[in-house]
Amino acid sequence: MEKAKISVIQLFALMFIFELGTALVVSYGTGAGKDAWLSILLAMSGGIVLSFIHYFLFHRYSNLPLTGYVRKIFGKYIGWIISLCYCVYFLYICGRNVREFGSIIVSSTLPETPLLVINIALVLVMCYVLHLGVEVVGRTAEVFIVILFLLGAVGNFFVLVSGDVDFHQIRPFLEHGWKPIFTTAFPHLIVFPFGEMIAFTMLLPYLNRPELAKRVWLTAVISSGLILSWTVLLNTSVLGIDVMQRSVFPTLTAVGKVNLFDFIERLDAIVVFTLLITVFFKASIYLYAAVIGIADLFKANTYHRILLPIGTIVIFLSLTMASSFSEQGEEGFLIEKYISFPLFIVIPLFMLVISIIRNYVKNKTS
Repeated sequence: MEKAKISVIQLFALMFIFELGTALVVSYGTGAGKDAWLSILLAMSGGIVLSFIHYFLFHRYSNLPLTGYVRKIFGKYIGWIISLCYCVYFLYICGRNVREFGSIIVSSTLPETPLLVINIALVLVMCYVLHLGVEVVGRTAEVFIVILFLLGAVGNFFVLVSGDVDFHQIRPFLEHGWKPIFTTAFPHLIVFPFGEMIAFTMLLPYLNRPELAKRVWLTAVISSGLILSWTVLLNTSVLGIDVMQRSVFPTLTAVGKVNLFDFIERLDAIVVFTLLITVFFKASIYLYAAVIGIADLFKANTYHRILLPIGTIVIFLSLTMASSFSEQGEEGFLIEKYISFPLFIVIPLFMLVISIIRNYVKNKTS
């Protein structure tokens, strides 16, 4: 762990941007049909429950990152293996985010540019910022969250005044009942992106006011969840559910339809800039969580020496994990079911139960 501190505002900015990530752009929650926005709100409630679990564990082990208190709870050897699994998986998801960003840029903006060039450029910038330390990442997020809000406000304004919005397309509510809403929200939407917030358990020890960790976490989850729900609702109102479900990048398609007076058009650049900001910070958080976790497990004095080699692994993963974006999406559903759900939901719940039982036994015997 480096000797650094981040403020409450910086942590909120990082969490908020992290939660939006690629969920703003990719086809998200469409399994629930017209009620996708409601499914996201339900998943957000699950994210709130997870935030209480992570805060309880952080409160019990306030000076330790995730890799530290996993070993405290599960023991030296089993805990070390589980911690390594978390670090490897953080790297994998970092690679997924880099790949998704590269695929979107190639398909929408730079069709002649090799995917390798885009991915290398992104990872090198990530490594440079992380080399400067988590304080620099936090201060950078403070600046970019303002830019993100401005881009969002401009994009929403032009879509709403474009005349393409028809809120009748989200009706009727509960067309197919509650079942598709629940099955989409749990476990898919609760894992992505709300369960992914477990990466911040590696950063919470840096918070300069740890007593406010719960408030910051809840505010970030609720605000980002509401924005994701609104984005899906707006996309459905513009595109209709049929186009929404077929579209790979519905937000890009919806914003790209804006054409005011044959003068204001091609606003999909706003979505690309937004994606650049959100993916950069989300992938950076995952990369940072992985490198400091590996440094902690292997008792390295600093993470700086391993940052670039691990960044190279991320580039390799981003290029080899799938042959196409659609294949990557199919692979992602399987991974969420068999890997993400246990790591992000089951194990934290198990750690909570063990910690409560130990605390109860300790108080009873003392």
